[in-house]
Amino acid sequence: MKYTVITGASSGIGYETAKLLAGKGKSLVLVARRTSELEKLRDEVKQISPDSDVNLKSVDLADNQNVHDLYEGLKELDIETWINNAGFGDFDLVQDIELGKIEKMLRLNIEALTILSSLFVRDYHDVDGTTLVNISSAGGYRIVPNAVTYCATKFYVSAYTEGLAQELQKGGAKLRAKVLAPAATETEFADRSRGEAGFDYSKNVKKYHTAAEMAGFLHQLIESDAIVGIVDGETYEFELRGPLFNYAG
Repeated sequence: MKYTVITGASSGIGYETAKLLAGKGKSLVLVARRTSELEKLRDEVKQISPDSDVNLKSVDLADNQNVHDLYEGLKELDIETWINNAGFGDFDLVQDIELGKIEKMLRLNIEALTILSSLFVRDYHDVDGTTLVNISSAGGYRIVPNAVTYCATKFYVSAYTEGLAQELQKGGAKLRAKVLAPAATETEFADRSRGEAGFDYSKNVKKYHTAAEMAGFLHQLIESDAIVGIVDGETYEFELRGPLFNYAG
């Protein structure tokens, strides 16, 4: 049995991606901090696909030891797709940021993603049909005012994943690496970034996608030959394309 691992699965894009893949009969490893939300998702997945195996992993990936323990605990599984979706943002001037929050964001958005990507590439680089997807942001290709530090973490994700994808291709690896770059998406992202609940996308954002729409785009990316799936920040059209950063190799 082959599995898809989704981090940050308790809400938003991760949650909807799990349901979409369940509809295609996939077995899943769902990773997030909130056990209750994971259990709710498992129940929905089993309703969609009773034959799908679902493993829940309640873990805070902002702790590097937890990151290593998570991966080690999945060594017995045959993983075909790994989706690093866990992450959060911050909307503040650099002079006003709360350093504890930023340190956690750096650990989750950059360190956890890099560790998990590296471990997966090490074990699966020569396995047919395997895919690594890292979730970046439109803010990983353009700097958004009041979100400089967050955008910098996502520039890292974009550059790292694009570079990795080309490294794998040039080395003849069978594993594919891809990066998804959503623009505004109706999830809990705004609430967590602002530190308060109740953000209404319909009243505050001119254009946005639903999490279910972004899950559909993610699936298109996985099924395509593209390296980058990106939402145009002006038109909000989704594009599948090659790398945007230069690879000097």
